[in-house]
Amino acid sequence: MALGSAFRHELEAALPVGGVIASPEQLKVYECDGLTGHRALPELVVLPETTEQVRDVVVACGRHAVPFVARGAGTGLSGGATPVADGIVISLARMSRILSIDLDGPCVVVQPGVSNLEVTEAVIGDGFYYAPDPSSQQVCTIGGNVAENSGGAHCLKHGFTVNHVLAVTAVLPDGSVVELRADDPGPGLLGAFVGSEGTLGIATEITLRLLRRPESVVTLLAAFDSTDEAGAAVSGIVAAGILPAAVEMMDRLTLEAAEAAVHANYPDAGAILIVELDGPAEQVEDDLGALESICLGCSARELRKAADDAERALLWKGRKAAFAAMGRVSSSYYVQDGVVPRTKLPEVLRRIAELEREHGLRVGNVFHAGDGNLHPLVLYDEKVPGQPERARRLAEAILEACVDAGGSLTGEHGIGRDKACAMPMLFGPDDLEAMHRLRRAFDPDGLANPGKVFPTPRLCGEVPGPYRAHPLEKAGIAQRL
Repeated sequence: MALGSAFRHELEAALPVGGVIASPEQLKVYECDGLTGHRALPELVVLPETTEQVRDVVVACGRHAVPFVARGAGTGLSGGATPVADGIVISLARMSRILSIDLDGPCVVVQPGVSNLEVTEAVIGDGFYYAPDPSSQQVCTIGGNVAENSGGAHCLKHGFTVNHVLAVTAVLPDGSVVELRADDPGPGLLGAFVGSEGTLGIATEITLRLLRRPESVVTLLAAFDSTDEAGAAVSGIVAAGILPAAVEMMDRLTLEAAEAAVHANYPDAGAILIVELDGPAEQVEDDLGALESICLGCSARELRKAADDAERALLWKGRKAAFAAMGRVSSSYYVQDGVVPRTKLPEVLRRIAELEREHGLRVGNVFHAGDGNLHPLVLYDEKVPGQPERARRLAEAILEACVDAGGSLTGEHGIGRDKACAMPMLFGPDDLEAMHRLRRAFDPDGLANPGKVFPTPRLCGEVPGPYRAHPLEKAGIAQRL
């Protein structure tokens, strides 16, 4: 439906000149996030610059019953920022200032449009950094990280976004402005807000915890003939009580793509681990000796310690470029995001290989092995009839394998629109009802990012697939969504 002129005039009055985008050509920029399979054109896009302007926009949406979707940099991979066709997008791109830095805290207060990497760049000269580091950290925004509870390679030791957010100023769907703090008494509302994917409100100021740079950092590359051997090494590292800052795995296909893209000097191997240790120098040295013994005991055929910061940066550049590098191998690919117990890594990777053969498509595996967060890349050609559908079925089968192994639907990419219909696979009726009651408490009118996270009959009837066969009536919530 076309939005009324009164609503548009209200937005234009609340925002600076140029703060409302309405031309179809410009709206196309906002029709999807990084998961391009879900697209919709919003009626309008607005660009607020302050908390007060966000509040005024949200109040106007409530007055006119217009749904809204908050958007950061659009790098999400679950369709969480997909617009609503009869609603608006609230882009936070212009809210990109670092508001204050407190090195005694140590903490930093930022607007949601600040990129992840900008936080570290602002404090690294003083010996501090911001720990969560998604692969897209150069461009992804803190607001989006808060919405998805993003992690990254170093979340194994240092935790996800929720572990580093001390406070949030948020505009709730009714237009009220609240501050949620980690030390608030009572229910942990800040913890509920972080990772809520824009369904509980919009963060406009975020206080982040900073960490001191460690005394010592060592990065080790271990090459193996198979993912089985590399997976066994991961289990051995954890069983030994070693807590690396990061443990990443790449299989042969992703190694070849990353090497061709950035020339990281990766070896010819069936799989590699990139393991990073940080902390006091003596502890790091002790852990390194134990780590090398474990890898050799699991048939590692090459161990290589980064000689300096430049070599360390190159190893990580290859890992963080792996997703984009797959474009050299395949014209299209689908990024999945599931979690499995670390002890089940070899088993699940074998199952993914079986599914590759069954569906006749290739899968590249690159993931956070230390916490079992898989990111299989399903490769296909969108120009070949039937391949996109086959790729989705394969991706869904991989997700089912993760859940069957005792894992979860997502590690850090969120549920969004893409996995909403899979929720009954993992959560029972009481679980879903409790989640939905929390959402209704914040947003009784359902205007904040509707159609995301929860399954609905309309959404889940659109695309056939294995987990979409779960009848929503069994979850007991179909009539309330």
